[in-house]
Amino acid sequence: MWQDFIQLHRQRTPNKLAIIDRRSSKRLTYEDLDSEVRLWQLYLVAANIKKGDRVAYLAPNRLEHITLFFACCRLGAIFVPLNHRLAPQELAQIIKHIEPGIVIGEDECPFAMDIDYKKVAEINLQDGEAPKAVAIQQDDPLLMLFTSGSTGEPKGVLFHSKMLLANIEQTITTGVLQPQDISIINTPFFHTGGYNVFTLPMFSIGGTLILFEKFEPAGVLEVIATEGVNVFWAVPTMFQAIADEDNFSKTDFSNIRFFLSGGAPLSLPLIQTYHRHGVPFKQGFGLTEVGPNCFLHETEESFTYPNSIGRPMPFSKVRVVDEDGQDVGVDEVGEMLIAGPHLCLGYWRNEEKFKLSMRGEYFATGDLVRVDERGLYYVMGRKKEMYISGGENVFPGEVEKQLVLHPNITQSVVVGVADKKWSEVGFAFFVGDKDIELASLREYLDPILARYKHPHHLKRLAELPLLANGKIDRRHLEKLAQQTSQSKLMS
Repeated sequence: MWQDFIQLHRQRTPNKLAIIDRRSSKRLTYEDLDSEVRLWQLYLVAANIKKGDRVAYLAPNRLEHITLFFACCRLGAIFVPLNHRLAPQELAQIIKHIEPGIVIGEDECPFAMDIDYKKVAEINLQDGEAPKAVAIQQDDPLLMLFTSGSTGEPKGVLFHSKMLLANIEQTITTGVLQPQDISIINTPFFHTGGYNVFTLPMFSIGGTLILFEKFEPAGVLEVIATEGVNVFWAVPTMFQAIADEDNFSKTDFSNIRFFLSGGAPLSLPLIQTYHRHGVPFKQGFGLTEVGPNCFLHETEESFTYPNSIGRPMPFSKVRVVDEDGQDVGVDEVGEMLIAGPHLCLGYWRNEEKFKLSMRGEYFATGDLVRVDERGLYYVMGRKKEMYISGGENVFPGEVEKQLVLHPNITQSVVVGVADKKWSEVGFAFFVGDKDIELASLREYLDPILARYKHPHHLKRLAELPLLANGKIDRRHLEKLAQQTSQSKLMS
C-alpha cells in the first residue's frame, strides 16, 4: 500500500532538513515540505482534479516537481512531468494524448496552457484543511514518464504504486541508502532517474536532498564541500564533466560514502581518477519500464570489473535469451529480459505496443548482454545498435569499452554504417586530447579485438552530443556517420 513519506516524516522528524532548493535558496524541513504539498493539494482540489486525472507540469527542475507529485498522490491523480526541452508541436502532441485535467507551467516555458501555478501562493491553509487523502491501491498509476523517443514515438510509461514501492524497497534493503544520507538531484524529473534512483528512496527513509535546476559540475563540487553530501548518482558523461572541473583536484571527498553511476559503463581511467581522490564507486543499471534500480555493482568489483553492471538486485528476475527465446550460455551474448514487481503497469493508451515487448512475465529490454562465470553482467549494446560486418555480429559497446582504454581517448561511441565490401563497418567517434590515425588505432586494437570489430572510420569530436537525460545521443551520431561516410565515397 502506498505511503505518504512526506507526511510520515513530518510526524516523526518534523524539524529534519528534507530539501535544499538551490534556485530559491529555501531550506525546507519535513514539516515545511508537507505544508507545501498541502497547499498544492488544495490548489488541485479547487481545479476539480480527481483520482485518475492527469496533472501535467512543464518546467526545468523545480521544487514543484516534488510537491506536486506528492499532492497528486494524495488525490490519486497521475503526475506527468513534461520535457521542457521539446518543441511546441511535440508538447502539443503529448498533451493531446494524455488529456490532462490541468497543465501547470511557467511563463518562460515554450508551451502555455493553464499556466497559473503562482496562484497557489494565494491559498491560505487556515481557510480549510486539505481533504483526506484517497486510498491508493497497488495497481493505481501515480506517475507517467515519457521515454526519450530517440528511436521512435515517445511512450507514456505508467508507474503504479506497486512499481514505485518495489523500486524503493529494493534500493533500501540492499543498503544503498541510509537515513542520515545527503544527496543531490540534478538529473531532469522527466526521466526516471530524477524520481526513482535516489529521490523517492531518500524521502522514504527521511534523508536530505539538494535540488539543482540543472546539472552544474562546479555546483556539485561546491555542495560536496559545503553541505555534507555523502552519496551522489549521475551518468558517466556527468562524472567526466565533474572531473574536468578546475576545482576537482582541490575538493575534499573524505565525506563521500560512494558515487553511483548508471546509464552506461564507466571507463576504467575515469574510475581510477576518482579512486585517486578516495571516491569509491558503485554502478547500477535499469530502464524506464523496469526498475530503474535493477542491477547493482558493488564498490570492490566495480574497480576489478569496471565494464560490468554487476548482478541483479533481489527483485530482478533476469533471463538472457537468443533469437529463439532460449537461454544462452556463459559469456554468450543475448537479449536481456527482466521481470519483477518493479515492472511498469504499461504504456498510456497503447496496450498493444507494450504487449509486443512482453515475453510472458518478462519485459524484453532490447539490451544485449553477456554473463560471465562469476555471474557478472556486461552490456554489449542495444539490439538495434548491433551491426553485421562480413557476416559477423559486432556489438558497439564491446568496441567502445576497448577504445576508452586508449591513452588518448576519454569517451567513444561506435555506430554501424553501410560498406560495399563488408555490408556494414564501424564508425568510431571519440573525445580526446589529440587526433589519432585510423591505422594507428587499428594497430593498437589488434591484440585485443578481432579485426572485423575494428572501426573503419574515425572522427574526433570536441564533445559528444547528449540527450536531456545526460546519455549520449546515438541517433544524432548515426546520422553524422552516414553523412560523413557517404561524402567520402562520393569524393
